[in-house]
Amino acid sequence: MPKAIWWIRRDLRLADNPALCAAFALGTVIPVFIRDPHLLERTPARRQAFLFAGLRALEAGLRARGGHLTVRTGEAGETLSGLMAETGAETVWAEEDYTPYARARDEKVARTFPLRLTAGQTVHPPQSVLKADRSPYTVFTPYSRAWKAMLPPRITLLPAPARLDSSAYPSEELPDPAPYRQALFPASEAEARRRLDAFLDKRISAYGEARNRMDLDGTSSLSPYIRFGMISLRQAASGALEVMRQASNSAAEKSAETWLNELIWREFYVAILYHFPAVLRASFRPDLRSIAWAADPSGLEAWKMGQTGYPVVDAAMRQLLQTGWMHNRARMITASFLVKDLLVDWRLGERWFMQNLLDGDPAANNGGWQWTAGTGTDAAPYFRVFNPILQGQKFDPLGEAVRRWLPELANVPVQYIHTPWTMPVELQTHLGCVIGRDYPAPIIQHDSARQRILHVYGAASRKG
Repeated sequence: MPKAIWWIRRDLRLADNPALCAAFALGTVIPVFIRDPHLLERTPARRQAFLFAGLRALEAGLRARGGHLTVRTGEAGETLSGLMAETGAETVWAEEDYTPYARARDEKVARTFPLRLTAGQTVHPPQSVLKADRSPYTVFTPYSRAWKAMLPPRITLLPAPARLDSSAYPSEELPDPAPYRQALFPASEAEARRRLDAFLDKRISAYGEARNRMDLDGTSSLSPYIRFGMISLRQAASGALEVMRQASNSAAEKSAETWLNELIWREFYVAILYHFPAVLRASFRPDLRSIAWAADPSGLEAWKMGQTGYPVVDAAMRQLLQTGWMHNRARMITASFLVKDLLVDWRLGERWFMQNLLDGDPAANNGGWQWTAGTGTDAAPYFRVFNPILQGQKFDPLGEAVRRWLPELANVPVQYIHTPWTMPVELQTHLGCVIGRDYPAPIIQHDSARQRILHVYGAASRKG
């Protein structure tokens, strides 16, 4: 039978995998994962561990179906050429990736041998959602309308092949992810499917109300799994659409649509990076490329370590350090604080998130940072500056998230939890939480910082 290599990249799943199904339709499938040194040296240990744990789970699924995973290290083109000669494979199938590095790599590989790319990372490939004049959308709302108009009545999901009989070839051992494994995000397709089903069964109906609360389990917590393709966006979108169709009331339907819109935001940022790759290096808005950023290494370090003196910011940053994940509302709050309060270049924050997030994705991370910084497409206006005190009071009203990640504030009364520096000194001493000793005083005054950012951004906008 003809043989085809399934080149696994960001699609660590067997169900709804167009690249796998295309290779399987041709004959014998040879699943291959290549440890690309260029990518690995840019991938932090925590995210590598999640990736390798997911690959181990995928390997178990392949073996249960009679298949074998072949792991090699090297430059993609050379490694695949060697494998084709070794196995007698005639073609290589892979899910298309849209980052600048992935596109350049695939173009180079395709000049050497038959590389066939399929859709699968998104519901709609970025080059397919275009305006009537074939130019890309740069505003979310019209993009989302066009995206929804392209949906079929039902998204047809591809089943996982029942059998994948293939020969075993010499393979490297996958690294042991144990040193970085943590219970919050077990890495596997089965876990991703379990989370999606649990979310669709109950929490999605309240998502519209609960999604911004940092103290509630109101989100899907699927982002690391989507990042590595342990579940497809087609599966997620299909589930959301089905909930919308079967919703018993308009509130539940609206809530499911809100989550669907979050999935569309993810695809929108993929499209922006695809059509405007320069956003990885500079602000999308030309008029805000000349902002006079502050050189504040001590402020940046305090932000990274969760030592700013603003509890909602510090709790989120310590959650990131400890778990590799952060609530989306917290991402906006912390990003706003770094950029708008400390006047630190958004690219430094973007880089720190990529170094620490399990779900670190170039398109989504860049899009989120530029939105909050006010420099991107569909950006928040530059004069929108999140007040970290009010954000904490609104989205963690009892301070439960703060207490979880800042144990030094565990006994602080609710009325002071987001402004602990306002506690009477006697109470600070009694609670063993003296500001400036047990927990830092605010490193900057928000009101004055807001006036500074408005002046600096305004000057840059006028200059641009």
